[in-house]
Amino acid sequence: MTTIRTKSVHTAQMEERTIRAKVMPIYQTSAFAFSSLEELEGYYEGNGTYLYSRTANPNTDSLGQTVAVLEGAPKGIAASSGTSAILAGILSVVKHGDHILAAEDVYGGTFLLLKEELALMGIQVHFADFSDASAIESLLVDFPEIKLIFSESLTNPFLREENMEKLTGLSNQYGCKIMIDNTFATPYTVQPYTQGAHLVVHSATKYLGGHSDVTAGVLVGDEELIAAAEKRVVNMGLNLSPFEAWLTLRGIKTLALRMEAQTANAQAIADFLRERTIVWYPGKGAIVSFEVPETIEVSSFFSSLGWIKIVPTLAGVETTVSYPYGSSHRALSAEEKARIGVTRRIVRLSAGIEGIEDILGQLETAFK
Repeated sequence: MTTIRTKSVHTAQMEERTIRAKVMPIYQTSAFAFSSLEELEGYYEGNGTYLYSRTANPNTDSLGQTVAVLEGAPKGIAASSGTSAILAGILSVVKHGDHILAAEDVYGGTFLLLKEELALMGIQVHFADFSDASAIESLLVDFPEIKLIFSESLTNPFLREENMEKLTGLSNQYGCKIMIDNTFATPYTVQPYTQGAHLVVHSATKYLGGHSDVTAGVLVGDEELIAAAEKRVVNMGLNLSPFEAWLTLRGIKTLALRMEAQTANAQAIADFLRERTIVWYPGKGAIVSFEVPETIEVSSFFSSLGWIKIVPTLAGVETTVSYPYGSSHRALSAEEKARIGVTRRIVRLSAGIEGIEDILGQLETAFK
C-alpha cells in the first residue's frame, strides 16, 4: 500500500490480533470476511459460524444463549423486538390452516398480532379465559387443529399467575405445544421452560435490558423449535443489531440485583396502595396494578405524580406508571377491554430501584 487513500481504508485491519478483553467486544459489522473461496464454501458446508449479521452475529448469539441458560432451556435466539420473537416462535409451531389457543388477557400488542396479523397468514386464534380450565379444554376438544397454547407467566396488566401444571397437562393430553411470555416475571422469578413450556419469550426491552435504552426480543426453548424459529428470524429480517444485543447483555449482568430491589419496592408499594384502593399484585415481580378511586379524578392523579413519569412501557430502573386503557390496550374494542377489566381507572405501576420512602412519598402526594 502506497497511497493515503488505500492506507486509510486497510491499515486498521491489517493484523490479526488476539486481545483478551474483559467484556465481550461489539461485533458491529454487517458481514464477515473469508480468506479464500474454500473457506467460504466451508461455511456453507457447516464448517463456519458467521457470514452476514442478519444470519448470525457473536453478540446476538451470546444474548440468545445467555437467556436460554437463565431459563434452563437448551437453546435461544435474539430478535429485533418482543413482538418479533413472539412471531418467530409462533411460526416455528403453526402454519396456514393451524389454530392457536391464547389467553384473552395477554398484552394488547400481542392480542393484535394474534387477532389481526395471523389471520392474514391463515392461522386462526381462539381466545379464552385461562382462569377457567373447562373453557380451555372445551376449545381443545372442539378444535383439534389447535397446535399451540399461548399465555403469559404474569399477565398484563392484572398479573394473573398462569397455572403451568394445568397447561402442561392439557398440552400432553391434546398434543399441542406451549409458549409462555415471561417478560413480567423474568427468569429471576419463574422459569416456565422447566415447568413444561416448549417455548419462552421475552421482550428484552423490559427487564433483561433493564435501562429503557434497547428494543429487543429473545426466544428460548426446544432445540428443534428454536432452529425453526431461527429460520423465520433470518428469512423475515427479524434479526437484532449487534449493539442492541451488547447493551441487553450488559443489562442482564445486573438483572438479579435490579429484580431484588424492584420486587421489594413493589411489595411495599402494593401494601401502601391496599390501604387506599383496589390492588393487583401477586407477591412477585416488580409490577403493581391498581385502580384510581372514584373520589379522585384520573387525569389529575396522573398529573400529580411529579418525578414518576407516565410512559407506555415498563421495567426501567426508574419508577414509572402507564395507562393501559389509553396505551398498551388502546387498540382493543370497548367490549374487549371490558371483558378483561381494563377501564379508564386502571394504572400499571413499574417499581424502580429508588428509595422506597421517596416513591411512597410521591404516591402519597398524588393521592392527596
